[in-house]
Amino acid sequence: MQSNGTNISGIDQWLEAGTFFAVDGHKLFYRDSGPSDKPVVLLIHGFPTSSWDWYKLWPLLEEHYRLIALDMLGFGFSDKPRDHTYSIHQQADIVEDLICALEIDRFHVLAHDYGDTVAQELLYRQNTGKGKGHWLSVCLLNGGLFPETHRARLIQKLLEGPLGAYISRLFGKKQFERSFTAIFGTASRPSQTELNAFWELICRQHGNQILHKLIHYMADRRKNRERWLLALRDSCVPVMLINGNADPVSGSHMVARYRELVRPNDTIVDLPEIGHYPQVETPSAVASAYHSFVQEQS
Repeated sequence: MQSNGTNISGIDQWLEAGTFFAVDGHKLFYRDSGPSDKPVVLLIHGFPTSSWDWYKLWPLLEEHYRLIALDMLGFGFSDKPRDHTYSIHQQADIVEDLICALEIDRFHVLAHDYGDTVAQELLYRQNTGKGKGHWLSVCLLNGGLFPETHRARLIQKLLEGPLGAYISRLFGKKQFERSFTAIFGTASRPSQTELNAFWELICRQHGNQILHKLIHYMADRRKNRERWLLALRDSCVPVMLINGNADPVSGSHMVARYRELVRPNDTIVDLPEIGHYPQVETPSAVASAYHSFVQEQS
């Protein structure tokens, strides 16, 4: 990935390799690539970033799978309406709209962070026979699976508070770089080029000014705790965790809670020195562990 003036060529290439579909008058970006005769993997990104989170993992998995990833509403290249109430349930609806539009029947799910919560809602629907398509497995990277173990950063707490709109306007690139870098492992922090790319994607269509609206997922998690816990407990498909345990937000403490509340013997890959973004920090380790897991389901 190289810098091209104020643009990041890697981002431009990601955009060029994708396309858009429409939902309720909004344009949503997605990528769909890989052999059509291979197993399908649906990838769901986290907050506050986008499908570009998967850019290092993509070439490592594309040989073996058809990969589909979207930018959810309010993120990345997708539309970012200002006067909109964002919710996990709606994002799950959008994911299912894409599944139907692409006529995807059977597929695996790989999710991260905010995307984990979307996946939990979708899994609940699968478990109750109301989901779209047929899941084969789900793998979750670092995320707030349980609100009591989600150690929100100060900026997240401020965005959720009564001054959230004001904080969104004040939150600039330097503040982003400082808070974002802090959730990575000490030896696997993002490069300046990557930070520039992440920030550019957040700021598209003034997305940095709606962060206080997107942060509503934290309230959604509290409100729907039991529903989304049951989604994991009653899972109709195999569940795997790949977790960067050095993550201050959803690190080893979240994994311990998973073992306590869900199933202690599920496949769990601990990455001791890795932080909140394993797919960016150690893509080879994530790809290897994930591929082994999916092959076990075959």
